Amino acid sequence: MLIFDADDTLWENNILFERVIDDFLEWLAHPSLAKAELRPILDDIERANIVTVGYGSKALLRNLHDTFEHLYERKVTAAESKEIEELAVTLIDHRVELIEGVPETLAELSTRHTMLMLTKGDREEQQRKIDASGLAHHFRSIHIVPEKDPATYRKLAAELSLDVATTWMIGNSPKSDILSARAAGMRAVFIPNVHTWVLEEEELDPSDEGVLHLERFTDLLKHF
Repeated sequence: MLIFDADDTLWENNILFERVIDDFLEWLAHPSLAKAELRPILDDIERANIVTVGYGSKALLRNLHDTFEHLYERKVTAAESKEIEELAVTLIDHRVELIEGVPETLAELSTRHTMLMLTKGDREEQQRKIDASGLAHHFRSIHIVPEKDPATYRKLAAELSLDVATTWMIGNSPKSDILSARAAGMRAVFIPNVHTWVLEEEELDPSDEGVLHLERFTDLLKHF
């Protein structure tokens, strides 16, 4: 059983968010703080807001608004709010850029393995990206969840009667894809993406034999 993450594993995602954030920090034109000093403030606000606003483009817009109000100590005007939304238009359009080799690799893997997709975020937004990707037919089932923690993996395993010892979670996020799946007893494949969100970064144990480290998505064919 192979379970695949979606964002930044099957298609590029965070790089789009990073471009919006970079444009936003330029637009802020803060009088005393440089861009490098502004980013940790935004990161802290995103971290604090995850529980209430979740993930995705709507969450990012909320976080950008909150960052503005925190820095300037006033409400965002209607005109400023419109400008912020215009910065994020590429996210709102939900354009999908598949990672190299993904369609061909999934097509071959599906001939010899049962495959699922497990992705977190806003349900409607994630479904639009899945539809646009054209990849849904490779998976026996697709699961969109608000969070990917150990409890999520245990619940999925129970609902689908998965043998966790022979189930592999494949993804780019150390926190959500690798460590959470390992905590639930599954094995994992870590395929790093240079644009992985900073809040998803965690240290992986290099001695953990339950984690397979690969350089690129197409390398899956060498092992599965």
